[in-house]
Amino acid sequence: MTDHPETTQSFVTAYGFQDLIGFRKTEFRKGYARMELDLGPQHMNRAMVPHGGVHCCLLDSALGAAGVYKGLPNDFHRAVTLNLNISYLAAPKGQRLIAEGRRVGGGKTVYFSEGHVEDDTGLVLARASGTFRLLAG
Repeated sequence: MTDHPETTQSFVTAYGFQDLIGFRKTEFRKGYARMELDLGPQHMNRAMVPHGGVHCCLLDSALGAAGVYKGLPNDFHRAVTLNLNISYLAAPKGQRLIAEGRRVGGGKTVYFSEGHVEDDTGLVLARASGTFRLLAG
């Protein structure tokens, strides 16, 4: 955890899907977002590794959130994903997935983010890049 005032305790669950999967936002600031998920049996596929959709969900959320910060932990712009590219690299050795996203460019309505998912041992599991559109209002 960093020295930023935006800690896990200050974030509210943003939407129902986040509750369903069980991940949480643990850091959020301009150009950066971090999501974490404690793995359980409900996240595993038949090979007993996390389903690729779990990685995808975390990366989509972290990369998208990296471009929507408005200055307060629970105040953000709305955005949608236009494109998301993921490369899966490894199966986790730990029990927690950590996704980090960084805004790397863009303009007033479309922005680009990059990031990765690692486990709590530091092993990088997947990398992603995405294109997102800010919504009006």
